[in-house]
Amino acid sequence: MTTKIFVAGHRGMVGSAILRLLEARIARGEDLSLLTRGHEELDLSNQVAVRSFMRAQKPDLVILAAAKVGGILANDTYPAEFIYENLIIQANVIHQSHAAGIDRLLLLGSSCIYPRLAVQPIRESELLTGDLEPTNEPYAIAKIAGIKMCESYNRQYGRDYRSVMPANLYGPGDNFHPENSHVLPSLMQRFDEARKTSAPEVVVWGTGTPRREFLHVEDLADACLFVLGLDRDAYAENVEPMLSHVNVGTGEDVSIRQLAEMIAEVVGFTGRIVFDESKPDGTPRKLLDVSRLARMGWSARIPLRTGVRETYQWFLSQEPAKLRRA
Repeated sequence: MTTKIFVAGHRGMVGSAILRLLEARIARGEDLSLLTRGHEELDLSNQVAVRSFMRAQKPDLVILAAAKVGGILANDTYPAEFIYENLIIQANVIHQSHAAGIDRLLLLGSSCIYPRLAVQPIRESELLTGDLEPTNEPYAIAKIAGIKMCESYNRQYGRDYRSVMPANLYGPGDNFHPENSHVLPSLMQRFDEARKTSAPEVVVWGTGTPRREFLHVEDLADACLFVLGLDRDAYAENVEPMLSHVNVGTGEDVSIRQLAEMIAEVVGFTGRIVFDESKPDGTPRKLLDVSRLARMGWSARIPLRTGVRETYQWFLSQEPAKLRRA
């Protein structure tokens, strides 16, 4: 029997990576049918449109990878958009999936859901145990609400709605906008520009001391399909009561200074790296405890340096206008 899968957000970095893996499975003979809609075809913030779509198409599985995302500057500049757009997309897709009788759903979250000063490495049970990082609190609150929606529909209606919380993502399809992107693509774009113009230095926000864990988007896509492939009993055995989410990461982190030096080396920039300590650092450290997913049988495969090299080659192959999307 064919499994119909709706990938919401299939044009984004995560959604497109998941779509590629699913297409590869179809090419190998798996009985899957893929369902996608661009924003111009289906506005996920429109409740009526989402309700009509879910009832008409009735996918067997929904993968919710659609989200408004960005780095520290974007989160700090557009907090209203970050909380509103993410809340309304999640509310519409999760509730209308339930209303249409769809039993299985996967929500893509973020490690920013955890407290700013969470015990490291961060276990899933750290959720809601402390204050969030102020610079991305609206986005984090929206993602927490999505997790709690999944848990609530599971508890009240017996749905199988799961959530994965990835570490900082990077890879093909990332946003390289000079102001609104995350740290890794932002640094890559700026070091590349500095190399081309022979600039003597590149200024990096903050002290360079915060530590971050970086996960290649292809590893995340693989983890998503792995989590979805577990039967309900096998999944339930590895999650605590009333928790629907699971961390996805590498279990290793680097400082922002180490990351900047690595990217500079890969790009070929030989000038100075200057840290502007007047700019915010964000959370001091974010390292996920990935032991739960390891117990289930999955671990990341792509080393950071390898992934950075591959991402830079992809970056060089793209048209600048397509990379610098807002």
